[in-house]
Amino acid sequence: MLKKAMFAVGVVSVLGLASCTQETQNKFGRGIQNWTGTNGVLEVYAGDKLVKKFLEIDKLSTASGTSDGGSRPYRYGYGVYDTNLNGIADKGEKKVYFEFSDYSTSYVFYEDPN
Repeated sequence: MLKKAMFAVGVVSVLGLASCTQETQNKFGRGIQNWTGTNGVLEVYAGDKLVKKFLEIDKLSTASGTSDGGSRPYRYGYGVYDTNLNGIADKGEKKVYFEFSDYSTSYVFYEDPN
């Protein structure tokens, strides 16, 4: 009896998710991703030279306007600022806020960890 009930719940869940819009499915996926974590790395290059690195990023988000809800032309996130670019979150390296442009203007805005 328990197996049948669990199967029914699974079928209803799959059908419910399939009937959602793509955006709702994306939000659901991001919710799971936020819960499980991804441990991402963001590297910033000037030409072929690595100039900044952020570690332990769990997600990048697209900014949205408060009044119109429209997407803004930058992404943001939080990560450990790897000051010595060794790919390891060393003692003293702090988690900071950062953002970068979606346009061709090359910039990265980040919180000064000091």
